[in-house]
Amino acid sequence: MKTGVSRSWILVDNKGKTSILDLDKYAIMKRVSIHARDLRILDPLLSYPSAILGREKAIVLNLEHIKAIITTEEVLLRDPLDDNVLPVVEELQRRLPLPAIGLGEGEDDDHPVVNGTENEMQTDEPIEFPFEFRALEVALEGVCSYLDTQTRELETAAYPALDELTSKISSRNLDRVRKLKSAMTRLTSRVQKVRDDLEQLLEDDDDMADLYLSRKLSAGVSSPLSGQVAPYWSPDSSTVGSKLLSRASRISGITHEETDVEELEMLLEAYFVQIESTMNKLTTLREYIDDTEDYINIQLDNHRNQLIQLELFLSSGTVCLTVYSLVAAIFGMNIPHPWKKDHGYLFKWVVMLAGIASASVFLSIITYARHKGLVGS
Repeated sequence: MKTGVSRSWILVDNKGKTSILDLDKYAIMKRVSIHARDLRILDPLLSYPSAILGREKAIVLNLEHIKAIITTEEVLLRDPLDDNVLPVVEELQRRLPLPAIGLGEGEDDDHPVVNGTENEMQTDEPIEFPFEFRALEVALEGVCSYLDTQTRELETAAYPALDELTSKISSRNLDRVRKLKSAMTRLTSRVQKVRDDLEQLLEDDDDMADLYLSRKLSAGVSSPLSGQVAPYWSPDSSTVGSKLLSRASRISGITHEETDVEELEMLLEAYFVQIESTMNKLTTLREYIDDTEDYINIQLDNHRNQLIQLELFLSSGTVCLTVYSLVAAIFGMNIPHPWKKDHGYLFKWVVMLAGIASASVFLSIITYARHKGLVGS
């Protein structure tokens, strides 16, 4: 029996209020006006790569554990009970509501308007980010912080393990470092995907312009396609309609405000720098692992050379003992010889001469090996 995908979503509106929604994909597609292909990107059962997509009325965000749909008024997050999603929801509740900006009672009397000074002061006040950018900032901050935390945890476990391995090479330490290296490879791949997505978005001004939902909504561009978006259940609709709408909105009456993406570019660059820093940490860790592997290989080569030298010594000793055994075998033959009688004093001379000959052969082999550099001095 196939396990069904959870249909639970958590909605965070522009006042920071949350509610759990139990909606199927068709209701979601109708609610936020996106197509089936965009919604499949957020399906946890499908292995879609990370993506930040700008559509006509929504931003589709698939980064690590954050699978969200952002509109100009609300944020829909998948898997609301996930432990990694809950901190993001709390941060959205805290940062999405705009702070109340207004004058208290009696302030108008204390500060009268003189020659439009109040107008100028209001103009100089910083303009708040649009709702979709505040939500996007929280999501990017959550992803970057999550990856950075995992990187720091990996560093905390990896560096002591590598140092222990260099001091003592054992099967336990080798297996521990192998698991840490596999975890580092997987984490590097995930960080690289997020980094590539941000870099690709920063390089394309049109893609960044597509994320300005409030600007497109306020522009109210009317085109033949605006009222004829393909049905949300159509398999062939994909993203063609949204791309054509976006292109049509840019072609008709382009102004400096509509093409200015500096605000979003600065936001993305800040988190690109952060994810780049995380990537540099992983690169440094990989280099440290490679250096440790090189050091261990040098140690193993040194041990291997020592074993070869020991084998050379043992082989040389065996050859010398063979010479000694040859003499013993010759004198041990059961063949009658006249010099065997009344010559018992020769035994000690045979033993001494045979030992001297064997030792001379051994020293000759070792001297030759050192002269050729086969063994250390």
